[in-house]
Amino acid sequence: MDSTRHHAAALLAWSRRPMVMDAGLAVLLLAATAAVRNPSLPGFWWVATGVCVLTVLTRRRWPIPSLAAALVATLVQLSHVSGPAVACLAAPLALYTVSLRYRRTVSLAVLGGALLVAIGWGVFAGAVVRPAGPSAPVLPGPPPPLRAEAEPRPPAPVPPPRPPRPAPDQPESVGRGALPILGSVLVAGWAIGSGAQSRRAYLDELRARARDLERERDQQAALAAAAERSRISRELHDVVAHGLSVIVMQAQGGAAAFEKRPADTLAALATIVETGRASLADMRQVLTAVGSVDGTHPVPGLDRLPHLIDQVRQAGTTVLFHVEGTPGVLPATVDLSSYRIIQEALTNTMKHAGPGACAQVMLAYGARDLRLEISDNGATTPAPDGVGNGLRGMRERVEFLRGDLDAAPGPRGGFVVRARLPIAEEAVA
Repeated sequence: MDSTRHHAAALLAWSRRPMVMDAGLAVLLLAATAAVRNPSLPGFWWVATGVCVLTVLTRRRWPIPSLAAALVATLVQLSHVSGPAVACLAAPLALYTVSLRYRRTVSLAVLGGALLVAIGWGVFAGAVVRPAGPSAPVLPGPPPPLRAEAEPRPPAPVPPPRPPRPAPDQPESVGRGALPILGSVLVAGWAIGSGAQSRRAYLDELRARARDLERERDQQAALAAAAERSRISRELHDVVAHGLSVIVMQAQGGAAAFEKRPADTLAALATIVETGRASLADMRQVLTAVGSVDGTHPVPGLDRLPHLIDQVRQAGTTVLFHVEGTPGVLPATVDLSSYRIIQEALTNTMKHAGPGACAQVMLAYGARDLRLEISDNGATTPAPDGVGNGLRGMRERVEFLRGDLDAAPGPRGGFVVRARLPIAEEAVA
């Protein structure tokens, strides 16, 4: 069964090849012409028929020469018979191919030339072949001798001779009768080919547009994937950097207090365990966003800011916290970005400000924006913007929200991070 379907599909595909279709059409035209016309026609008429049939086979490779040959052969046929044959359809078929292959201006010029040739042939045929005139009058013979007893009678009128009837295949009826038919089929062939060309151009434009849209979709997907990777890397950097900074500082403090204050060492170890678990939970939440692992850890926000400040204080860095304005409900992106900016700024303070440094965190809630200011009085500063991953991550978050960021050394030493995040609906959208 499968082999039968395969052979049938192969046969169907073979029959749809252009050369096979043209050969079948040529055989059909020749058979129809032989069935309709009298086989006793002159040999040159059948030669012209063969030329018309051959142009059907060559019209795809040489459209304009095939049209010229088919048109000449058609005129040769029409010069001997009173009506077009089926093989005369080769001319409009060739013109169809010309209008399908070439530009409209070229195909119109070819159509005009073909019509001029047909009209010129019609005028020439009408001028050369004329109907026969009346025959010469017959002179009456001598009148019969008159009889004495009878009165003379006038001679009987002689009727004029009738012109001979034209034969069915006489060419005098061709020049005017077949010309409109030939011109009509030529125009029809050109119109069908031109319409097919327009449709093909339209379909090609649709395919090109579909390819462009597909390419644009792939580019958008690649950009979205790159943005997602950048977001994940920022999240992981913030989580890992802050957690490891707290763990390192707690471990150092616990090791220093191990001999004299064992209780402080135990407290440091407990903080290390808690910080490590929290960091792992944050990492799981970040990976959950891309479907890597399962988890239900909530997205961090400013509601976890007191816990973050307690972690930094337990690590040995003094943090002063101040809030201005009335806290309200923030968009999720603004809430998360605010928390990550403060987290990264405090992490930089723990890493670079040195021992004994004090940090200050200020939140100012406005009607249309949220302002953050994180400063310290440390002796050293983080890496310049564009080199440190933390500062670059802050700037990317703020630019995504169409806000403003200023991160630079303070006028009295230390480092200051100021950020303005719009919270209006149109800015967040």
